[in-house]
Amino acid sequence: MRLINSTARSTPADQASKLQELLAVSVWTRSLTLEQRRRIESETIVRSVPKGAYICRKGERVEYWVGVIEGLGKMTNTAASGKVTTFTGVTTGGWFGEGSILKDTHRRYDVIALRDSEIAYMPRATFMWLLDSSIEFNRFLLVQLNERLGQFIGMVEYDRLLGPDGRVAHCLAALFNPTLAPGIRPLIKISQEEIGHLAGLSRQRVNHSLKVLDEAGLVRLEYGGITVLNLEGLKKFGE
Repeated sequence: MRLINSTARSTPADQASKLQELLAVSVWTRSLTLEQRRRIESETIVRSVPKGAYICRKGERVEYWVGVIEGLGKMTNTAASGKVTTFTGVTTGGWFGEGSILKDTHRRYDVIALRDSEIAYMPRATFMWLLDSSIEFNRFLLVQLNERLGQFIGMVEYDRLLGPDGRVAHCLAALFNPTLAPGIRPLIKISQEEIGHLAGLSRQRVNHSLKVLDEAGLVRLEYGGITVLNLEGLKKFGE
């Protein structure tokens, strides 16, 4: 597994352009003043994180709020026994890590890139300044934290009550949360192997489940990706 400091960097112009793309789809930027927007753009770092590398690591001091410009990562934890638990996927347009910043603690999980990804790192000082200067940003964080809590409660329920087909359905639905991942599109470029990492299933079992969901009219299997046809149906599948 490669470390974050081994990742390549884009040129400053590329970084600025990629960051602006992320800010354009982020809900919390809509009420920012020009001054706030300029400070965020000047202080936020953009890095290219290759497949298999850490976007951030368990145990490190939380110095950044993290956004996904383009790509896919899995939020995961490995026990001393070696057992791996995957909590959720983080996709294009999503931001995460606000809870750890607010608690001012060490990170409790790893986030690993499942494909080559472009990642934005907002310094903790910038995040706290924005928290102190924007009521709208505070409101966004309340919604974000509530959505994240609901997502994790749902994951525990689905993992205990649903079979593999239902777990794959809810895994895909979670990637399309409009609050946590506003940049996602109906056609998501994701492989069966990547879904397996997120759902805790083998690629072969994911292949079977996707065919079941396709036959149910909930998704359409595409070359190199999946189109979601019925998001509400995915959320309810297997219940």
